[in-house]
Amino acid sequence: MALKALIGERIMNDVVRQVKTKSKWKILVLDRLSVRIISSCCKMKDIIDEGITLVEDLTKTRQPMPAFEVVYFVTPCKDSVEHIIDDFVDDRKYKHVHIFFTDSCSDPLFKMLCQSNVSKYIKSLKEVNIAFLPYESQVFTLDCPDSFEAIYSPGHTDKRDKCMERVAEQLSTLCAVLGEYPSIRYRQEGEKSLLLAQLLQSKLDGFKADKPDMGEGPDKSRSQLIILDRGFDPVSVLVHELTYQAMVQDLLPISNDVYKYENQQQPGQPEKQVLLDEDDDLWVSLRHEHIAVVSQKVTSHLKSFAKEKRMDSGEKTTMRDLSNMLKKMPQYQKELSKYSTHLHMAEDCMKQYTDRVDKLCKVEQDLVMGTDAKGNHIKEPMKSVVHILLDKDVQPFDKIRIILLYIVLKNGIPEENLKKLIHHAEISEADQASIRNFNHLGVTIVNNENRKKSGPKLERREHEATYQLSRWVPIIKDIMEMAIDDKLDQRLFPFLSGRGSGSGSTSVKSARYHWHKDKGPSDYKSGPRLIIFVIGGMSCSEMRTAYEVTKRLRDKGDKWEVLIGSTLVAKPVSFLEDVSRLTKTISFRD
Repeated sequence: MALKALIGERIMNDVVRQVKTKSKWKILVLDRLSVRIISSCCKMKDIIDEGITLVEDLTKTRQPMPAFEVVYFVTPCKDSVEHIIDDFVDDRKYKHVHIFFTDSCSDPLFKMLCQSNVSKYIKSLKEVNIAFLPYESQVFTLDCPDSFEAIYSPGHTDKRDKCMERVAEQLSTLCAVLGEYPSIRYRQEGEKSLLLAQLLQSKLDGFKADKPDMGEGPDKSRSQLIILDRGFDPVSVLVHELTYQAMVQDLLPISNDVYKYENQQQPGQPEKQVLLDEDDDLWVSLRHEHIAVVSQKVTSHLKSFAKEKRMDSGEKTTMRDLSNMLKKMPQYQKELSKYSTHLHMAEDCMKQYTDRVDKLCKVEQDLVMGTDAKGNHIKEPMKSVVHILLDKDVQPFDKIRIILLYIVLKNGIPEENLKKLIHHAEISEADQASIRNFNHLGVTIVNNENRKKSGPKLERREHEATYQLSRWVPIIKDIMEMAIDDKLDQRLFPFLSGRGSGSGSTSVKSARYHWHKDKGPSDYKSGPRLIIFVIGGMSCSEMRTAYEVTKRLRDKGDKWEVLIGSTLVAKPVSFLEDVSRLTKTISFRD
């Protein structure tokens, strides 16, 4: 079962259907994280069918409804608990209360609830252990964009530990809901990876104590969770990727995964808005394809659909022809609009590629590979870099990406050379922070002494390239494959002390409350899982590798499943903006 489907089922069973009331109807109140979780994996129709008459925002002003029982599905944080308490200060806003926390509630917050007026009306209180966002069938995020600054900014060291504790708590709920007690590995070079690994192990031991059979079952002892910090591979968040999903997220003005475009079927009408998610089977089939074949495949799908419905499509592939088909067959508006969306979106991507990206790709690929398309070593990479930096038509952020890729190739450059590159590119003083602050991610930027990296290095695997401008393969793919093949260097990615490959069981005693003892995951059988977690953002190309590795293994009859997650999905430009803010004084939201 895909991750989104599993979480959707858990929420329906453990939250929505859990509350039985005399009245048919009840109110559902959500906070920021829970509304995102439910939106990602539940349909509103299914929720209404289970007796939810109204879904409301915890933080907004709500009308009292004392005749109805309320279901709070919220994060166990001070802000959310105070909002619940405030609903019952003067008078009861609802008849009875059912509280479902996304994860474990701390002693002080539990005490606050018990000592408040709301305690008189609480009929049920439970931790459901879903404090993450199932983004795709094999991808999850913790939906905490503020964490990047808290974890990596040198000015937020006081907030780092608290933030890492929260990340560990959220990550532990993923393991709990999957029934996994994996061996934890971390990137040896990154101190943040080790800290999170230790925090996570402590959380998992608590879950294991409550539910001793967690992580038990055929092959489950082989499951691993590998923690990486963003500095392990800066290239994959900087290089222009030419697969469909990556281009859409990098080059088009996508906000919250919504694509907007002009409605050509109805001129003068508001622009169309389309959510790019897994309810769109065409999006799922195309998102990892190279842009060179996307338009052809959309047209092919359209022709197959037209043939199936006995519509005379002929060679029709243009927007105008599609519009005419829609007028003749209005009953197929939903399906034809889907094809129209993807023809529009692929066309937008190709326009961006032709106008600004094409000239960058060869230079980028040569830099990150260290060789040209024929395998010849790049002797003077600076020449091609300067050519791009002097081009007035290249956008500043694209120049910054090129400079950073060159610096990564060289393992840092002298300060004097960096200043020259910045001068050639005419990078503003404010934007220079996007380059220099990569140092806070563990990436060497200034290297005045030409120091070489010492110690063991990850040996890259060879990958066959279909397209010359898409030769780079994210390092994470090699890590996935080597971990599953039991060939990942333990000097680079050690197991947490006391755990190792195949050591799926341990004896721990519960130090947790018994009032949430029955919260454990439902029985969910599968083969071993490899869970990769990146602190500070994952790129679309890295997300794609989880599917590629899983498919390769499944095609061979192996049951492994690879899941990948992060604190957020990193889009190149917004990622650079986040990096630039690391040295600015910006308040971090608790």
